Amino acid sequence: MRPTLFLAAAALAGFTTAANAQHPMKLSDVAGTWHGQSMVGPNDSVVVATVLHATANTKGWTMTLPKGKPIPVRVVSAGGDSVVTEAGPFPSYLRAGQTVTKLHTIAHFKGNEMWGTFETEYASGDKISGKVSAKRGK
Repeated sequence: MRPTLFLAAAALAGFTTAANAQHPMKLSDVAGTWHGQSMVGPNDSVVVATVLHATANTKGWTMTLPKGKPIPVRVVSAGGDSVVTEAGPFPSYLRAGQTVTKLHTIAHFKGNEMWGTFETEYASGDKISGKVSAKRGK
């Protein structure tokens, strides 16, 4: 890497870290009920609506799929504008009789908007990835 490019990257990284240190996101900033959707494919086809209940700490997060019971969600990490979560195992909403072994989501938050990506792993070994988006509601 050229020294100039390296120094520019280092300066930018330092600026980003300093900006986040001035107002780091806390889980309490994203606490609430989020009404969202998961999308796959080139046209972002909606495959399932979800409701995420986020708390002010790492305990008590849940996700509810249509006509389903709340599914516990684990907060893996949080920093900057992002929260990484995992859930599973739970029965698949989209594939009757199959089990989701892990749902891994990286979500970015700004105000009452959330967007990000997910990857679903099934007991069969299949994987599906896509996008998520949500709005905080009541």
